[in-house]
Amino acid sequence: MSFTPALGLYIHIPFCARKCPYCDFNTYAGLESLHDTTVDALCIEMERWGPRLAGRTVSTVFVGGGTPTVLTAAQLERIFGAVHRCFTVDAGAEITCEANPGTVDQAKFGVLRSLGVNRLSMGVQSFQPAELHFLGRIHSVEDVGQAFATARKAGFDNINLDFIFGLPGQTEASWCDTLERALALAPEHLSLYSLIVEPNTPLFHWVESGSVPEPDEDQAALHYERAMECLAAGGYIQYEVSNWARRTGACRDDETPELASRHNLIYWRNDDYLGIGPGAHSHLRTEEGGVQVERRWGNRKPVPSYGKRMRAGDSVEDFAEEITPPVGMGETMMLGLRLVREGVPLDRFTALHGRSLSDAFGTEVDRLCGDGLLTVDARRVRLTPRGLMVGNRVFAQFLPDN
Repeated sequence: MSFTPALGLYIHIPFCARKCPYCDFNTYAGLESLHDTTVDALCIEMERWGPRLAGRTVSTVFVGGGTPTVLTAAQLERIFGAVHRCFTVDAGAEITCEANPGTVDQAKFGVLRSLGVNRLSMGVQSFQPAELHFLGRIHSVEDVGQAFATARKAGFDNINLDFIFGLPGQTEASWCDTLERALALAPEHLSLYSLIVEPNTPLFHWVESGSVPEPDEDQAALHYERAMECLAAGGYIQYEVSNWARRTGACRDDETPELASRHNLIYWRNDDYLGIGPGAHSHLRTEEGGVQVERRWGNRKPVPSYGKRMRAGDSVEDFAEEITPPVGMGETMMLGLRLVREGVPLDRFTALHGRSLSDAFGTEVDRLCGDGLLTVDARRVRLTPRGLMVGNRVFAQFLPDN
């Protein structure tokens, strides 16, 4: 390939201390007896992949879940040992680990730092006790401040905090209070997600039964607009639909800020990533006979069968597909337009797909520009402020057979 995309490594830890009622991720509580054997399986999968990715450098590592910090220090050491044994990791790689305020302590933070983790992502979700209870979180408001201070003492100078808005009954006052408390901590990064009622979750059944009201989309939109105002005033740059990074210096209005999540940028830029673990997804481009082949696949979700197959030397792929050029180009647009400052650079689109953006989507872009939802200059195509508020409508225009 004349253009080699960045490569990210994702490692999925499918365990939690308690499963939250809104979560549809492939995670489980109460499976402590499987922790050790699953760590073994993760290491085996990495050992399988190492030789196949020889010659490529891993730019970012993200250990997520679930809650990776429910594992013991020794188990985490085995995982990170396998990462560096099996892959060539860039010396300046961003290495992120997820954590929850209620499941970590200073000793665990110290272990993560000693293993090379240089970015922490903490699932706070709210600073309101009633909202934490509704969301099934096991930490208290006080736990958040203590965990944040402990992480700073352990040497973490790049911390993300996650929050959820649009909860049933959430008021503007409670949401603004959460935002103000978040700003007071001065994290390097903030991720804000609108509550989505996912099928086959307890929250879905609560809404279906009428015991919990369905989230109000109009109210959620107002909370989103309030967050944009509040975080901008607090010195944060919105660089993606749901993500803000603290301003560290001069940054042009079409640049992604320095403290943006480099691992998630790999997803949004439609680069390559390898997913390790039960239910993890991967996306890789390879050159076969002088032709670029783009492929994605996902691992089996059940933890016991994932481990059993891995130990037996069998495939753990649950599905796999080759991505056709029209689908690949559409996904570059759908993902890249989420980057509200960077958008989709015209030269990068051509480098990825061997075809100009205007040739591939000129009609769609012209129509959306006419509707005031996109803007195009000599370097890139981006959402307008109006387009940001109806992003899904814009993204859908680039799907094949729309």
